[in-house]
Amino acid sequence: MTVVHPVRTYRSDEPLPREEQLAWRIAEVAADPVAVPDETVDMVINRVIDNAAVAAASLTRAPVVSARAQAMDHPVSRGGHGAAVTGCALDARTSPEWAAWANGVAVRELDYHDTFLAAEYSHPGDNIPPILAVAQHVGADGAALVRGIATGYEIQMDLVRAISLHRHKIDHVAHLGPSAAAGIGTLLGLATETIFQAVGQALHTTTATRQSRKGEISTWKAHAPAFAGKMAVEAVDRAMRGQTSPSPIYEGEDGVIAWLLDGPEGRYSVPLPAPGEPKRAILDSYTKEHSAEYQAQAWIDLARRLGAESPELRDPENVRSIVLHTSHHTHVVIGSGSGDPQKYDPTASRETLDHSIPYIFTVALQDGGWHHVDSYAPERAARPDTVALWQKVTTALDDEWTRRYHSDDPDEKAFGGRVEIALADGSTIGDEIAVADAHPLGARPFARADYERKFRRLAEPVLDAAEIERFLDLARRLPELAPAEVADLSLVARAGVLDSVPSPRGLF
Repeated sequence: MTVVHPVRTYRSDEPLPREEQLAWRIAEVAADPVAVPDETVDMVINRVIDNAAVAAASLTRAPVVSARAQAMDHPVSRGGHGAAVTGCALDARTSPEWAAWANGVAVRELDYHDTFLAAEYSHPGDNIPPILAVAQHVGADGAALVRGIATGYEIQMDLVRAISLHRHKIDHVAHLGPSAAAGIGTLLGLATETIFQAVGQALHTTTATRQSRKGEISTWKAHAPAFAGKMAVEAVDRAMRGQTSPSPIYEGEDGVIAWLLDGPEGRYSVPLPAPGEPKRAILDSYTKEHSAEYQAQAWIDLARRLGAESPELRDPENVRSIVLHTSHHTHVVIGSGSGDPQKYDPTASRETLDHSIPYIFTVALQDGGWHHVDSYAPERAARPDTVALWQKVTTALDDEWTRRYHSDDPDEKAFGGRVEIALADGSTIGDEIAVADAHPLGARPFARADYERKFRRLAEPVLDAAEIERFLDLARRLPELAPAEVADLSLVARAGVLDSVPSPRGLF
């Protein structure tokens, strides 16, 4: 059964045994050798395929090219075999922390992989690049890799269930540093003490503000989780060498809770698996069918349906206003409630448009779908009829949709809302959607065939057919892979793909 751990700030003169600290509890979960359930294994395979799909699609995008160049300018460290970098030849290895960095940026660049939303937001698939990089470096087998990934998902999602970071304008990757460190600890079979120190260091080095996801959003949005993964690898290395961490990192008088979160009066209840309880959190996460912020997934599905049923809605001359009644998060983060004028700017960056539900709803309504490149193209955003309709779309805060967004009941938890469209002729059209079509409770829940279809669609422009099949064969057999096969669990781009874009030079 799940154990709920109470967490609060402690004064320096108020003793808190390390065994009662949240970082120690996390480490205990990571060190528990409990078997991984079959359904968790199956979903880990799905998410490895999903990560590879979106990484393939981003190989020639500038942030990925930059991160890959940085990684390949660093040699393999002396303590292992090194790790593969997505797109590069399998024998072109780099140090594991730099592979975690490059591959983490590739996975995150298009904002197109899995998600979990509760008290905080997260993309738990961000745990996979650092854990896989370390697995390749140390020569781990597939079974160990699966165990590590299961822990990474479990810890990040349990923290996300209980501790809100965004409320205090702290970026959500502050939950990723500890989870990736814990996952690496499981992979390596480290002692609780060592994992405890790594978790504390990883948290301490990955707390930052949410400005990376506010206003004019920069390319750092894709780098932030990769940085957390890189810091997790380095934290584990230091902990293995006997180095210690700030403690209590969460509960201390000058710790994270006291100064970055709810303050000295803050109280949290963090659910973690009991000793011997299997790690199943990954089963509660969900992937994306569309390359956009997760809160936009259901709205894209609703918009494409409305556009097909009522094509006249695509013409701004026929529409007076479109109001999306939705949750607090959707309204203030990606909606008009954010107060960000950039969300209505046709010249805004891709990262900014990805966080604009007025833009996303408009394009999906007009185009009847969503494309990870074409829907963000500058010429698409600047199309006059799109701009005219876009300016008529606003969001409105709805208490019931907010309640459902935060519900602990998976059957009523919702990420959509209700749309009210006022037409020029005085009539109105209304409709609603609770979850995306691809959600486990949606109209077309994603299964293995959908993950593989997504991978093939995104990989075919940049990988040879034989390479696609080679990777899928490895991924399907993930828990059975020998160390040499784990070492090859990467993607090799078709000849000429990586050379088609210039590799930037920097300090290294």
